[in-house]
Amino acid sequence: MVFYHIIKINERSNQGKLPLFQLQEDDGGSQLSAEEKLRNDTFVKDSIPLWLAGYSYVGLAAISTATVPMIPLLAFCNSYGAGLTDWNLASTYGKIGLFVFASWVGRNGGVIAGLAACGVMMSVVSTAADLMQDFRTGYLTLSSPRSMFVAQLIGTALGCVVAPLTFWLYWTAFDVGDPHGMFKAPYAVIYREMAILGVEGFSALPQHCLAICSFFFVGALVANLVRDVTPESVSKFVPVPMAMAIPFYMGAYFAIDMFLL
Repeated sequence: MVFYHIIKINERSNQGKLPLFQLQEDDGGSQLSAEEKLRNDTFVKDSIPLWLAGYSYVGLAAISTATVPMIPLLAFCNSYGAGLTDWNLASTYGKIGLFVFASWVGRNGGVIAGLAACGVMMSVVSTAADLMQDFRTGYLTLSSPRSMFVAQLIGTALGCVVAPLTFWLYWTAFDVGDPHGMFKAPYAVIYREMAILGVEGFSALPQHCLAICSFFFVGALVANLVRDVTPESVSKFVPVPMAMAIPFYMGAYFAIDMFLL
């Protein structure tokens, strides 16, 4: 799915079908309001140079690939999904890394390796989605996208120092993880059990679980292809797979609540 969206965006960019290219080629004859035109001009005028974005992505992707290979692709996928659905699914991609690395390392240290990879991956892909949301906020508030990006870099650098210190403060001051204490850390138990499941392999999964996952993966790919190759009169009736996946992840109650609203 990640490669599919990368190829699709690349193709639309080359054909000038992305909104950014349409704004640059606008001849003034559109019916955009003055406020929206001002937002568009501000966002495009102070954008990040394409060469800088390209070299930065290649360099950071190389570093990420050398450490945790899946990070660049999953970060792009999470940003794309957050742009479509306004939901940050970093925890889902973290679980993917957890299962992959736990099964890869095996019984000798697989649980620790899976949990470590999960934590790193969740932090990175969540930051990528947050940057997408920051650009959207910057567009609405007439802020410079370049300034938003620099602010994100500064905040990330500060987080590398503040977050470990905060964790160490809690770890030394309180009994974190005590099931009868103030900070029970229930998710720690859940993720540890998932790491153990990753070490044991597919045989520990419920019956037909892998077949069902494969079926829905192929179904999502087919739905995306149908939406892209069919006319708009047909594609508008094909649901967005990313939006359909949210109720499966959150539970059936979420879909019912949204329907009632």
